[in-house]
Amino acid sequence: MRLGRWRRRDFLAGVLVAAGGSAVAAGTPVILVVGDSLSAEYGLKRGTGWVPLLEQRLAQEKIAARVVNASISGDTTSGGRSRLPALLQQHQPTHVILELGGNDALRGLPLAMTDENLSQMVDLARKSGARVLLVGMQVPPNYGSDYARRFSELFEKVARRHQAALVPFLLAGIADAPDAMNLFQSDRIHPKAQAQPRMLENVWAELKKILK
Repeated sequence: MRLGRWRRRDFLAGVLVAAGGSAVAAGTPVILVVGDSLSAEYGLKRGTGWVPLLEQRLAQEKIAARVVNASISGDTTSGGRSRLPALLQQHQPTHVILELGGNDALRGLPLAMTDENLSQMVDLARKSGARVLLVGMQVPPNYGSDYARRFSELFEKVARRHQAALVPFLLAGIADAPDAMNLFQSDRIHPKAQAQPRMLENVWAELKKILK
């Protein structure tokens, strides 16, 4: 999802409030998704990514919740960390889904920096009163087995340290599927539309626990 799109949605919500209406009923959960291209529908038809599918799942489960997708393609944990305070203040979410870190690895950024940024985001979201779901990522083996292992474990360590819920691997059942090559776009990084329901299931399995 492009930055301009979610800002337009937020603007419309603000107009409702300014006009005396209520964009979100009192007590309604607000789920803020802060991610990168994997959550921003990169290369996909709008409405087919896992975040819009989450909105559909919530409706099917008769859970009255608002989803705010503040994901930006190419974003890193540093970018997310700098954006999060304003997002928390603006949307006052009850739940925050953090799906960042993949671009840190692609850019070869230090793991310690990624750890620090994620830790600060989880801590900030929790202090705002939101429950946090951290979404883990893995890198291909060509990064080296040691780096791949430490990168994967980083998410688990941050979640455990800050008592956040965790999706171990967003692309589980996709990147490791027998037909994985057919589930990714030509860049071999971004999943196709047919893989998005599985991504949702990976997130939903943990999100539903903290929505109760």
